[in-house]
Amino acid sequence: MEKSRLLWIAALALLFFISLLVSAPARLLSHLVPAEQVLMRGLTGTIWQGSASSVIVRLPQGYLQLGSVQWSLKPLSLLLLAPHLTVSTEWGAQTFSGEVVARGQKDLEVSNVEAQLSASLLGRFAPVSVVGMFNLQLDRLQLRQGLPYSALGRLVWQDAGWESARGLVPLGSYALDFEQAPAEALRGQVITLSGPLEASGSLELKDRRYDVGILLGSEDTLDAQLQAMLSLIAVPEDERYRISLAGNF
Repeated sequence: MEKSRLLWIAALALLFFISLLVSAPARLLSHLVPAEQVLMRGLTGTIWQGSASSVIVRLPQGYLQLGSVQWSLKPLSLLLLAPHLTVSTEWGAQTFSGEVVARGQKDLEVSNVEAQLSASLLGRFAPVSVVGMFNLQLDRLQLRQGLPYSALGRLVWQDAGWESARGLVPLGSYALDFEQAPAEALRGQVITLSGPLEASGSLELKDRRYDVGILLGSEDTLDAQLQAMLSLIAVPEDERYRISLAGNF
């Protein structure tokens, strides 16, 4: 009789614990996420399915505003030690939606991604002043030890432009189609969609070794400012300019 009673108590305690986990409020994340790296406000819902009215991420280059964030976490994925999140964010024209699976500190899988962000953000990472929008369609991206292991997707730079000292110089719209078979090199192809400046070429990334070769030019005479800018980053080749980069990061 005593044993049966203890089993009932244990079962009730387990159900109570599970109910607490299922209904764990999203505001608990403010205690679990490092405040010096991620600032979250307006948390609603639960840890498993919730939203934040504002999320700001601190990067070495400064703060990145993600805007409103919604997420859904699959509970069973925690038992497999591979948290599976479905995430969407929105900050004006800057948007992101996709699935993320964390399999370790440096092992990550991202899939079904649709993202859009301003090209002006490049100014935080490099001494450039450009405009336009980046649109990313990512079927899959697997990272192993922090390096690409498998990938398939397309990155489009829409309505690209360069902010010169004399004003905006329109460039065009370009796409980078990339693919990587598991454990092979990541290879990408650059194509021109529209615009006065034509770009074509390829890139390759294998482990930490990269190779980039892009040819820039136009059937018409290029703007003098644009020619001056290209001469700073590329080598003249006939009536075009070639960017050749190779090394390790």
